[in-house]
Amino acid sequence: MQEILTAVTYLVVWLICQRVIGIESGLVNLIISLGAAVGVYVLMAVKEHRDKKKRGEDHE
Repeated sequence: MQEILTAVTYLVVWLICQRVIGIESGLVNLIISLGAAVGVYVLMAVKEHRDKKKRGEDHE
């Protein structure tokens, strides 16, 4: 699930940069899109870690 959301985020941000904002540079599109995708991946990983930690404390 996390990887799918990351891939979708990359594509959506790429299209937003290209079509809505109108950024012409492919390198800038790539950097912004990858940054957003990595950000989403990290946020999902942190949330999952906190959920696992919370469930672990509940069982003790």
